[in-house]
This record gives sequence, C-alpha cells and structure tokens, in this order.
Amino acid sequence: MLNPQLLVEVANAKMPFGKYKDTYLRHLPESYLNWFHNKGFPPGKLGIQLATLYEIKLNGLEYLLQPLIKR
Repeated sequence: MLNPQLLVEVANAKMPFGKYKDTYLRHLPESYLNWFHNKGFPPGKLGIQLATLYEIKLNGLEYLLQPLIKR
C-alpha cells in the first residue's frame, strides 16, 4: 500500500547531489528519471522517492503532486 506521506515528500524534496542538486524532485526531467530507471535507483529513501516519481511521470499523474506542494 502506498504511504500518502511519500507523495508529500516527493512533491517537496530536493535532489541532494549531481547535475540537478537542489532541484525539486518534481522538476527533474523525465530523461534523468529514465536514466535512473535503466541504471538503478539509489538505495534508501531517495531511491524510493525517485522510483515513485518515475511512475508518476510515466503515467501522466504529476497533477496529483500539485495540492501537496508546501508553499
């Protein structure tokens, strides 16, 4: 079962390293998520968040994150 808190985290977390450091995960380009999907998502919480975001974007469900964004 999907944890609703995970979606809140995906909507508000930032990338901690690499080319897109400090970019909100929700703003990562699909090509970057595809790269992770092919190479393997990092272990732990970030990997779960990125894999979740990959599935969200793959299925055109980004609109689900909009109401979860903390202003």
